[in-house]
Amino acid sequence: MSLNIIFAGTPDFAAVHLKTLLDSEHNVIAVYSQPDRPAGRGKKLLASPVKQLALEHDIPVYQPLSLRDEEAQKELTAVNADLMVVVAYGLILPQVVLDTPRLGCVNVHASLLPRWRGAAPIQRAVEAGDAESGVAIMQMEAGLDTGPVLVEARTPIAANETGGSLHDKLAQLGGPALLESLALLESGCAQPRVQDDELANYAGKISKEEARIDWTRPASELERLVRAFNPFPVCWTDFVDTKGKPQRLRIYAAKLEQGCHTDQPGTILSADDEGILVACGREALRLTQLQLPGKKTLPVAEILKGYRDLFATGTTLGTGHE
Repeated sequence: MSLNIIFAGTPDFAAVHLKTLLDSEHNVIAVYSQPDRPAGRGKKLLASPVKQLALEHDIPVYQPLSLRDEEAQKELTAVNADLMVVVAYGLILPQVVLDTPRLGCVNVHASLLPRWRGAAPIQRAVEAGDAESGVAIMQMEAGLDTGPVLVEARTPIAANETGGSLHDKLAQLGGPALLESLALLESGCAQPRVQDDELANYAGKISKEEARIDWTRPASELERLVRAFNPFPVCWTDFVDTKGKPQRLRIYAAKLEQGCHTDQPGTILSADDEGILVACGREALRLTQLQLPGKKTLPVAEILKGYRDLFATGTTLGTGHE
């Protein structure tokens, strides 16, 4: 039996799940997405990936600024859905909205709840060095990602995993898990697992300043941070250009280099085609893929062909922008 579903989501991760529902027996009768945002140099309004997909399939799209608004709530009630599926929507659902669909609201969350609750579970899992991650399909309640879990799907986190690669893995895991949870709800066979709040961690939203490299930290932590924040917001550090001006160097890939040193954290220990070796609070980090201001992201071997003087042994990174 098919369900009449409201889908609420905004970014690519959500669009993958909307596509799964569109290809299933269920009927997506309305889509909710964040208002169009200015993007690009021209700051033209850009529809979210979810909105674009919905319009391609002639599905009505609603974009309220808030679901706390009484008119927006009446509009949602009038859709008369069996269920609301929420995936990275970006707006808080008040209790009256959670109670509106016949079967309530379910959320696709990119973590093995309760491990990481909040806005950035994918990056936080990589940053923390977790051995595995996954997707939890959760029956929504008023708390932040606190509802009982209907279905979960797991995947190992590889040693070279980035935030981007884990995002793509979980996006593919979530669709089948979502369809399984819908079948359980529709049949009345769901047996939700209550979360243990004592095991929960908060995966706070990531700021660009948080991506600034603190070279006094252990290299092992920084290596994970670089992977976690690739492709967004991308780790960075300061360097001084040929005119003596501080500039921002973006770090897309790096390797942990074990071994002792006595140099000040941030000091370049060596620079060759294998990478730029930088002293950290403990051990060292070998930078292997970088982006100079206004330039393309390149392997270090290519960057050193034209900018070797910027990365001479003894040079200190992380100065400026204080």
